[in-house]
Amino acid sequence: MVELTHLTIAEARDGLAGGVFSATELTEAHNTAIEAARPLNAMVLETADRARDMAARSDLRLAKGEGGMLEGIPLAIKDLFCTEGVRTTAGSHILDNFVPPYESTVTANLWRAGAVMLGKTNMDEFAMGSSNETSFFGPVENPWRKPGDNRPIVPGGSSGGSASIVAARAALAATGTDTGGSIRQPASFTGLVGLKPTYGRCSRWGIIAFASSLDQAGPLTRSVRDAAIMLSAMSGHDPKDSTSADLPVPDFEAALSGDIKGLRIGIPSEYRMDGLPEEIEKLWQQGIRWLEEAGAETREVSLPHTKYALPAYYIVAPAEASSNLARYDGVRYGLRVEGDDLTDMYERTRAEGFGAEVKRRVMIGTYVLSAGYYDAYYVQAQKIRTLIARDFQSAFDDVDVLLTPTAPSEAFAVGDKSDDPIAMYFNDVFTVPASMAGLPGVSVPSGLSETGLPLGLQLIGKAFDEETIVRTAGVLEAAAAFDAQPEAWWETGQ
Repeated sequence: MVELTHLTIAEARDGLAGGVFSATELTEAHNTAIEAARPLNAMVLETADRARDMAARSDLRLAKGEGGMLEGIPLAIKDLFCTEGVRTTAGSHILDNFVPPYESTVTANLWRAGAVMLGKTNMDEFAMGSSNETSFFGPVENPWRKPGDNRPIVPGGSSGGSASIVAARAALAATGTDTGGSIRQPASFTGLVGLKPTYGRCSRWGIIAFASSLDQAGPLTRSVRDAAIMLSAMSGHDPKDSTSADLPVPDFEAALSGDIKGLRIGIPSEYRMDGLPEEIEKLWQQGIRWLEEAGAETREVSLPHTKYALPAYYIVAPAEASSNLARYDGVRYGLRVEGDDLTDMYERTRAEGFGAEVKRRVMIGTYVLSAGYYDAYYVQAQKIRTLIARDFQSAFDDVDVLLTPTAPSEAFAVGDKSDDPIAMYFNDVFTVPASMAGLPGVSVPSGLSETGLPLGLQLIGKAFDEETIVRTAGVLEAAAAFDAQPEAWWETGQ
């Protein structure tokens, strides 16, 4: 029998339903794997006892034939999702020992479907980062290593802890959030499927906010089918979230027909930018051939405002972060550093509680919202955002889905880009445009780099048409036949 920690969700679901193993056995195997994976620093809180209790209850429901969509499936939860009675920090010192008295809607949906919580995953502080190096709890290591090179490499960010623990075969899947690429880019760096739904498909209620008009929850999994199952469980209208779409949730797994004959695939010419590594371009061309061989039609499309997406994003997102993070002042919850007076207490608390990247973005956001600069920067960035959305709308008049690279490179070594914010921000160059337009996107592992690290291809779809990108992703996954796994060096200490 395949190791319990190497199953997909779909395989584990079938095994549980058939009585091949119990939810308790499946969960205990993952609890043990999480302990072994501690050198990755992917988890900030392990909830082994809670997982055992949830698994025991799943076994009772399974015995009665009352199992839910994810009954008994062990998941890791990004530490941005508020979990009732379980510490939630958003990777920040300023939320030390914050224990929410409520459950986020997405995680509540997962528990209602029968899922089991293994613990909370490490992440870039307040989801601000592209490498998972900005966390107060320290950087996360990617379970992948370059052959012959023991230097730790990043798993991508901000959902790097979620990506790392799933790639290490210590959780069957994990939740992530994607503001400018924080599900898709880590998926590319770790050889996983990462799906960012349409803005509004999953409720944001109970997710600690970074940029409210961009943040969206989604799954990180080891197969497209698993991503479809997870998305069905996570999605749904939520009256507590004013941006939640009041739409029925499709059976995304049923969309995996394997048939894309006649589908029109757009290839955005603007994504062929200067300096794109040759191996990324080759993989992209290979992806085009795979889809054409499956019966799809490919054609060039233009997204002329793509080149402005990244600078516009780094005005809009910090502006919203500046507003959202104003609530962390040491008064109501989290860290409090006493001062000479109220203002001094605010300043000391925020100075000690926030890390360097969060301070940088709050300062940028405050600047672009300030008198005299609001019109020049923030208003202009919002106009660009509208033009970016229109570009996509025009493209989708002629095509059904877009194919692009996910990231401009393979995963890089820890520390390589920490001192160069612009180089770090460039990691999101292919993922940010879809985020600015609120569109769904998925990264599919499609090959290895020359140095033996995973590379992903991205599919972008029409708003609320996750079914088409899931169907296309399934075909791409089958053609790529990516089955490489990282060697478990963390278990041997080498």
